[in-house]
Amino acid sequence: SRFLHFLPRPFLRAGVAWNHLVELVAPWFYFGPDGVREVAGTISIGFQVFLILSGNLSFLNWLTIVPFMACFDDVRIGLPPTPGQVLVARGVTALIALLSIRPMLNLLARSQIMMTSFDPFRLVNTYGAFGAVGKVREEVVLEGTDDVVLTPATEWKPYEFKVKPGAVERRPPFVSPYHWRLDWLMWFVPLLRTERTPWLFHLVWKLLHGDPETLGLLAGNPFPDAPPRFIRAELYEYRFHRAQAPIWERTRLRPWLPPMAADQQVLRDILREFRWIS
Repeated sequence: SRFLHFLPRPFLRAGVAWNHLVELVAPWFYFGPDGVREVAGTISIGFQVFLILSGNLSFLNWLTIVPFMACFDDVRIGLPPTPGQVLVARGVTALIALLSIRPMLNLLARSQIMMTSFDPFRLVNTYGAFGAVGKVREEVVLEGTDDVVLTPATEWKPYEFKVKPGAVERRPPFVSPYHWRLDWLMWFVPLLRTERTPWLFHLVWKLLHGDPETLGLLAGNPFPDAPPRFIRAELYEYRFHRAQAPIWERTRLRPWLPPMAADQQVLRDILREFRWIS
C-alpha cells in the first residue's frame, strides 16, 4: 500500500480510469458471446487481483472473483458439464432477476438506500463496502494508565492491535484474505458517531478488567501485572512516511473518549443500556 501510495500521479490517474473501465464498461459484456465474455471476466478478475496485492481488504476481493468465474465456459476451463446444470442455472438466473427488481428501482431512485437487503434470505441487497472514501486516514488509539489520580504528567500506554496502524515504526502486515474483525471495526470508528459504536465502550470495559479473551485479540498487553485504572481513546491522523523508517507519521487531532474507569457511572449506564452488565 505504501509503495502504491507514492507512485507518480499520472500512474494513479491512469488507475482511476482503469477502475472506471472495469466497473462501468466491462460488466456490459458479461452476458456477451464466448470470447468477448471471457475477456470481460479476465479484466475484472485481474482488477480484483491487483486490489488484493494493494491492501488488506480481507476476503472482499476474493469473494468478488467468484461470480466472475461464470464468464468462462466450463468446458474451456476443464470442468465437465453436469446433468441438469443448464436447467438449474436458468432457474437461479430467473429467481435473481425477479428479486433484483426492487434493488434496481432503488438504484434509480433519488434517495438510494445502502447496506440494505430486499428479501428475507438476503440473496440480493445494496451492499457497499464504503459509502464514502475519506482523503485522510484517522485512527483511534486506546491508551491506559494505572495512575489513581490523573495529572498532566500521567503516563499513558497504548494498546497495540495485531494489524491496524498503531506504533509509527511498525510495518503493516499482509493478512488478506483473513479477516481481523476487531481491527476492521476499529478502522470505521472515526467515520461514525460515538453513539453508533457502543461496542467500543464494551471493549474498554473488558480491558479495564483485564479480560484474557479480549486481550487475546490484541498484539500485546501493556499492563501484564494488573488491569489499568483508566482507559481513554485518542484520535490521530496517520500518513505514510516518505522515508523507509518510521513507516507512519501521525498527528494527534483530539480526544475521542475521555478517561474511563470501571467504577465510572456513565460507563456502567451505557453498558446496562445494551445489557452487557446487570
